[in-house]
Amino acid sequence: MPRLNRTLVLTVLIISSSVFLLFQLHYYRKYVNKSGPHILSQTGHLTANDVQWQTVKKFLALTHRFRLPLFLADTTALTLLSQDALRQHDRKVREPHCSFLCTGRPVMSFALNANLWKHDSTFLSAAEQKGFELLEIRGQDPRLASLDTLSGEEIPLHLLFRLHARSCILSQVVFLYERTGNYLWHGPLRLKAGMDRTFAPFKLLDYGRHAGAYDRPELVLTVLDGLDVRIPGNISHFILEQRHAHFLECRHRDARNFLQLYPEDSFPEAVDFRRKVKSLLRVTAGILTTLGIPFWLSSGTCLGWFRQCSVISYSRDVDIGIFIVDYRPDIITAFREAGLSLKHKFGKVEDSLELSFLSDDVKLDIFFFYEEGDMMWNGGTQAKSGRKFKYVFPRFSLCWAELLELKVRVPCETLDYVMANYGNTWNIPVRSWDWKSSPSNVQENGLWPPAEWDQLIQVY
Repeated sequence: MPRLNRTLVLTVLIISSSVFLLFQLHYYRKYVNKSGPHILSQTGHLTANDVQWQTVKKFLALTHRFRLPLFLADTTALTLLSQDALRQHDRKVREPHCSFLCTGRPVMSFALNANLWKHDSTFLSAAEQKGFELLEIRGQDPRLASLDTLSGEEIPLHLLFRLHARSCILSQVVFLYERTGNYLWHGPLRLKAGMDRTFAPFKLLDYGRHAGAYDRPELVLTVLDGLDVRIPGNISHFILEQRHAHFLECRHRDARNFLQLYPEDSFPEAVDFRRKVKSLLRVTAGILTTLGIPFWLSSGTCLGWFRQCSVISYSRDVDIGIFIVDYRPDIITAFREAGLSLKHKFGKVEDSLELSFLSDDVKLDIFFFYEEGDMMWNGGTQAKSGRKFKYVFPRFSLCWAELLELKVRVPCETLDYVMANYGNTWNIPVRSWDWKSSPSNVQENGLWPPAEWDQLIQVY
């Protein structure tokens, strides 16, 4: 009898454990794995996070139906996916809920490679049938703009989806277009006359305040809060890019007006020079990107981009700037290993450093910039006399631009930068230029001690 009791008890325990295990499996599949977070809060009412998750789910389901490979570009949501945030999430979260797609912000941003957008009105119609209201932002295609043709056709730049007028949750789709410099570009968000300016909290949008430029991200398909979502493979790199993505378009109209007054040199030597400059800039960008050193177009090269969307053929050199805080001692070795020869090295890291390389008869001048109060400056050295010079600029930040089908940086405050260097007559070509006296911002800066010339004035 005691044996039977023990057997019966054991049987009951096995059955109870099996039922409980099946219940747990059913719960996981229904509420965690498939449906994502709990839909109702503890009070039984929909919370703001619940509404945001439902809105995102409905929107993504629609894009999956039409096979639109959007990827998550929302900086707040991506920041939550950082390794530190994930570790904190694993420690604190013990039950399923909306952790990443419910950011507390009224906007969720996605991006789409424009080549994959079929301009199919059926998708937009389906969105309206699902209850979404749409605001479409279009603008001119800068890829079609040239010095001769300035009226590019309009293309979609941004799509804003609102589930209904009372909803404060918005889905933004940013179109990324491929540019000739092998990068992705999105346009600014500019409302035209008659558009509803209350449709969205425009000041809170991650994208649209200005145009942006990005490397092509490698995408990874994952599950976030129970939803299939594509995300950038390198999240930290994408977030960093987004912070510094500001892109300036070449001023084609002003460049055309300039070239009508001062036609571009079409002699074979000038054409060959432009080809060499493009090659040199491509090599330079490759070297400095590998070293993790940002640079920008400076002096005459910057003037050429700003004034005529090209290079100044009679300048015969390429000028770039680098912040001295980004200097690395292996920079000379890197350029030499790439086939460039060192022409001269002036100054030192602490003061007026300047490097010059030669490639295919074209000189590359690298000017290092120093901060001083609310100004920035780079130095110059006259080799035969040891005289020092200083070129002063107002503070500036860096933006992306395109020159000779290459993605490069320029000072965002380009006009101020150019006027500091070339004065109010910057738009008038000057073929006779003395670097010691012609610039508007040049100042005498003393003399290098003769005992240090061997180290501070090196000519090769």
